[in-house]
Amino acid sequence: MLKAKETAVTGLTKGIEGLFKKNKVVYHKGTGKFLSPNNVEVTGLDGKVSVLKAKNILIATGSVPSGFPGIEIDEKQIVTSTGALELQKVPKKMVVIGAGVIGLELGSVWQRLGAEVTVVEYLGAIGAGMDSEMAKAFHRTLTKQGFKFKLGTKVTGTEKLSDGRVGVKVEAAKGGNAETLEADVVLVSIGRKPYTEGLGLENIGIQIDERGRIPIDQEFRTHVPNVRCIGDVTYGAMLAHKAEEEGIAAVEYINGGHGHVNYDVIPSVIYTHPEVAWCGKTEEEVKKSGAAYTVGTFPFAANSRARTNADAEGMVKIISDKETDRVLGIHIIGPNAGEMIAEGVLAMEYGASSEDIARTCHAHPTLSEAFKEAAMASYNKPIHF
Repeated sequence: MLKAKETAVTGLTKGIEGLFKKNKVVYHKGTGKFLSPNNVEVTGLDGKVSVLKAKNILIATGSVPSGFPGIEIDEKQIVTSTGALELQKVPKKMVVIGAGVIGLELGSVWQRLGAEVTVVEYLGAIGAGMDSEMAKAFHRTLTKQGFKFKLGTKVTGTEKLSDGRVGVKVEAAKGGNAETLEADVVLVSIGRKPYTEGLGLENIGIQIDERGRIPIDQEFRTHVPNVRCIGDVTYGAMLAHKAEEEGIAAVEYINGGHGHVNYDVIPSVIYTHPEVAWCGKTEEEVKKSGAAYTVGTFPFAANSRARTNADAEGMVKIISDKETDRVLGIHIIGPNAGEMIAEGVLAMEYGASSEDIARTCHAHPTLSEAFKEAAMASYNKPIHF
């Protein structure tokens, strides 16, 4: 598996290098640092230093895993997502600190390979940002798979045990009896932070905000007009596809055109099994807005393709405006949810109603029929449930 991972990563990164060459993009491998708004010092991987001059500069340095106060990361026993992708053997017991997207994804990988996984989460629910109904369903699914959860629990520290394992000290978030969880590997997954270390922002007068992000305007400009910024290092969801859209839009602005990113329909995916995917508003967000709405759901247990594949865990949930029937949010737990959400993104991008989706012919037998039936359920009723 590790060899397959390396093969895939190497092939994809070399593919990008090939695209650079094809499109006459000059690629400098190294670390960049601002000297002035138009000059960047690059220390190459070979140690040589050069200065690049440019009329426009785009910051896209991404993010790195957030550390946990008092816990020393060694990427061997106490790991971030980086180390969790490089473990040389399956740990007998793994403790995951944080029940967000990355913690659940990587915990799911090692749980399916045989590890006993316990997830510790400070909040009272998993999958931060998910629709609460779907989060509860997802929690039940992972529990059935063997996950153990300690919600409403805070980590107070770690210690190396005499048998070579790691002890994770925890207690109730609201205060209570302390206990120690023993693990072969501890995955610290409490989020990510913008990567600006050594970037030399102070040399051009750019200050980061309280969360380490670089402030920008609607055209991705920092307060230095010719320096723009996109992706994880600035506002918004830390998602590769969001950064890609912003990169294109930023360059369109630089070239005098008009850039466009619809932040209301950026899809999110959790790559567990089953997958979880969503776009638009959660039911809680719609309810809070005061808008009247309808909800339609359809279980994969009633879908022909899912039943035939013996992979029928989950459902599709569609939230629509009660008056106009316009789709406000789409949430999926199930096989290939990450692929199916694309239909929802397209529908929402062009202002489709639930009836528009329901009156569109979907091939049989496919998982996408569950999507159609959930749309039907939001304004009338599904025909197969």
